[in-house]
Amino acid sequence: MKISDADRAEILVRALPYIQQYYNKTFVVKYGGNAMVSDELRDAVITDIVLLSLVGINVVLVHGGGPEITEMLEKIGKETRFVDGLRYTDRETMDVVQMVLAGKVNKSLVQLIGDRGGRALGLCGLDGNMIKAQKKKGKADLGFVGEIVDIDVTTLNDAMEKGYIPVVSTIAGGDDSNVYNINADLAASRIASSLHAEKLLLMTDVRGLLRDKDDEDTLISSVNVSEVPALKKQGIISGGMIPKIDCCVEAVRRGVKRTHIIDGRLPHSIIIEVFSREGIGTMFL
Repeated sequence: MKISDADRAEILVRALPYIQQYYNKTFVVKYGGNAMVSDELRDAVITDIVLLSLVGINVVLVHGGGPEITEMLEKIGKETRFVDGLRYTDRETMDVVQMVLAGKVNKSLVQLIGDRGGRALGLCGLDGNMIKAQKKKGKADLGFVGEIVDIDVTTLNDAMEKGYIPVVSTIAGGDDSNVYNINADLAASRIASSLHAEKLLLMTDVRGLLRDKDDEDTLISSVNVSEVPALKKQGIISGGMIPKIDCCVEAVRRGVKRTHIIDGRLPHSIIIEVFSREGIGTMFL
């Protein structure tokens, strides 16, 4: 599709009010799912993040890396086991998680951002004691899976003040000297609230919250957090969407102005959500 110069100018003009509104504000983007696997989608996400940074928006990129962890475990002959949807993480698995997330995945994203003209700084929850955790409590023992005790965003603020895009892998230190694997959605939510972020954007493999989970045309574009309990009772919020939406609700209640669940399978979904009136996913406010 050929776009004329006039169309390009019109697109930029329409984006101007949003650029002015969000200038010098902070966005936290949680990046995972198919958007990390596909080269085309990964390039689109990184381009979106660099563009946000270049128009004066502070961006923190929080990433997962489940498929890469599973792939590395397979290479060393280690079985992957899940308990209640969470990866069981013994000490050997935790060593792999730390190596893959804080090493391979994190530094690959830093390099991609640099290749697109941005400036990124790779970090993990251990750096500057950013994320403190303790062993996750529950009916089942998950090994070195942690729950967040405290967030210190000093390192993130220092990086953003110097013009860097912090890229954060979600491993954390405990007071017991152990290292813990942290759910990336939960970490992004707590980081966003600790930064008093303008927006938290969770990239997923669905369009957003659907009134009918089998019909993507039933997207609910906006939800007040007070409506969430009723939507759960109706079964509209169910299954794997429950923890993601709980992260969005918690972030709003902790002071994040808007949280969004957007479809990472669609190229440039971040730009469409941020710089258009209609958006592309579900916004919680």
